[in-house]
Amino acid sequence: MTASSGDASLMVGVDLGGTKIEAALVDTEGRIVTSQRRATQAERGFDRVVDNIAVCVQKCLDKATGPVLGMGIGVAGQIERDSGVIQFAPNLMGWYDLPINARLEAALAMPVVVINDVRAATYGEWQYGAGQGTNDLVCCIVGTGIGGGVVTGGRLLEGCHNIAGELGHMTLVAGGRQCHCRNQGCFEAYAGGWGIKARTQEAMRDEPGAGQRLIELAGSLEAISAATVTAAYLEGDPLARRIVAETGHYLAAGLVGIINIFNPCLLILGGGVIDGLPEYVTLAEPEIRRHILGVSDELRIVTTALGNKSAAIGAAALAWSCLSG
Repeated sequence: MTASSGDASLMVGVDLGGTKIEAALVDTEGRIVTSQRRATQAERGFDRVVDNIAVCVQKCLDKATGPVLGMGIGVAGQIERDSGVIQFAPNLMGWYDLPINARLEAALAMPVVVINDVRAATYGEWQYGAGQGTNDLVCCIVGTGIGGGVVTGGRLLEGCHNIAGELGHMTLVAGGRQCHCRNQGCFEAYAGGWGIKARTQEAMRDEPGAGQRLIELAGSLEAISAATVTAAYLEGDPLARRIVAETGHYLAAGLVGIINIFNPCLLILGGGVIDGLPEYVTLAEPEIRRHILGVSDELRIVTTALGNKSAAIGAAALAWSCLSG
């Protein structure tokens, strides 16, 4: 989406995730003029997160070389379509019914469009990244949790209640691991960043003495994260290598189901877990191709072209479509 010549030349795009805030000033061609990043600090409350977003955005605005029309923000949660209220954000300390749209509009004195973060990333990749020219695709972002977006027949799916694309909360194992969303056995409880962390910590508790290198890298058992597992894997730690192999299996299993449901021409994978260890794609792809329905060679599997900027760029692009009229 691009604004007409009479519209403002720039838009702010924000990616609000479980661990970081990424704000960018984006032009009508999807190019980033400047960007800012800082920790989300969701554990310090909604007000602190709003303040952190406002600081990041203001630093971007200070570097604007032209008028700014408004802001789009992708949030790791479920968003009410008309009000921009966060209905539920399981990886943001379980937030419920928070008016982030109204709070940011008051803080920044500009119109704000609120959308799901991974749907924003999907739109960014579709318009400006790896999905350009493809009208049937699935984008799966594996970060703190797992989210997704689906484009089918040239249309970004929203669903009846604006929550289409919650791929991380499809059931992978009936009665399985407890998820942050209150259900059990969800895809992200096995292959998302927090799921990798929990599985690793449990394995170390069950096998005293295993994974000592992970503790050395993280400083303590409690501080181990998916990034710690990646670092130990690259050093050849046996436990880390086992966790990574198991995660590749879970990732493939979840993606097979998603592909069979939506039949995309293109699968785009991204997010902090994938960016940190691209071998996850290498591990999952053969299993995906063995088990999906149809002709597996006709499915293209790629990683994001916009990397960790896809949600911010996509949020800005979607805001253009709402605000440039």
